[in-house]
Amino acid sequence: MLRTNFTRSWGVAVGISSIMLLMCASLVYGYTDTSWNDAYSAFFNQTGSNEHIIIRDVRFPRALIAAFVGACLGVSGAIMQSVTRNPLSSPSILGVNAGASFFVVTGVVFFSIQSSQSYMWLSFAGAAFAFLMVFILSNAGREGLTPVKLVLAGAAISALFASLTQGLLVLNENALDQVLFWLAGSVANRPLSLMTAALPYIAIALSLAFLRAKELNVLSMGDDVAVGLGQKTLWTKFLFSVCAVFLAGAAVAVAGPIGFVGIVIPHLVRSLVGLDHRWILPYSAMGGAVLLLLADISSRYILMPQELPVGVMTALIGVPFFIYVARRKMGI
Repeated sequence: MLRTNFTRSWGVAVGISSIMLLMCASLVYGYTDTSWNDAYSAFFNQTGSNEHIIIRDVRFPRALIAAFVGACLGVSGAIMQSVTRNPLSSPSILGVNAGASFFVVTGVVFFSIQSSQSYMWLSFAGAAFAFLMVFILSNAGREGLTPVKLVLAGAAISALFASLTQGLLVLNENALDQVLFWLAGSVANRPLSLMTAALPYIAIALSLAFLRAKELNVLSMGDDVAVGLGQKTLWTKFLFSVCAVFLAGAAVAVAGPIGFVGIVIPHLVRSLVGLDHRWILPYSAMGGAVLLLLADISSRYILMPQELPVGVMTALIGVPFFIYVARRKMGI
């Protein structure tokens, strides 16, 4: 564990360096054989060759999108776990990804929406609606909000929105062709315009979460203690929930519903830096970016010459981890 601020600061430097290295590797490795020298020349001595075009116009946007989407999912998962005080919370487990996907598919099917900005707002609306439904359902009953009820409500909402999404796509084959690969969760062939459209919302949500991360430390002590220390717990939960929804919604709008990054990374980060959210959130951003970049690079080789959607790779990693956490933390 990194126990001092000095070692944690060095850890940040290592994390940023790892992200940069993996982004460079993402430019080089894939079905088309390219070298590190090709990657350098593509930006500083471009000749217009096929390799240079692939590196600049295909792999570079892909690497950027993977890093940003991974960071969003990592931070969103860390916030959800802290706000709900549930170790199994994440955008995919609580139905946020499924809700965002359903709203986007609804817009494509019924309104033929194509613009990046429309995708973004539909994704935000769907993520918020799903999170609100899960919160209401899990608070019903005498016991109120419990970890098990939260997970069950998330599973129910995920199944509901997934079924509705599939039903809409069956009725509209054109929409199915348009969003099928997107629904599997992928950073391949995504226009950079989607990323640039989401960037302002991502920057605001991340900045707000990082600047007020100390409030999550107080909230994690329990509502009674937090109120005793003068914290407005309802407002704090609302603020961080909005940040988590915006981050998850932006990730879904750009890359589709990529699961399990938000549950794997926060647990690994806590084992590394402890329980201080001023370090958990930045490390979750870096860890999410590293995981998604690694998954994306690996997905190019599993079924070569075809590529496996990165959402499948993260599921292969995340499902065993989810089972492990469920058995260890909740006695399931």
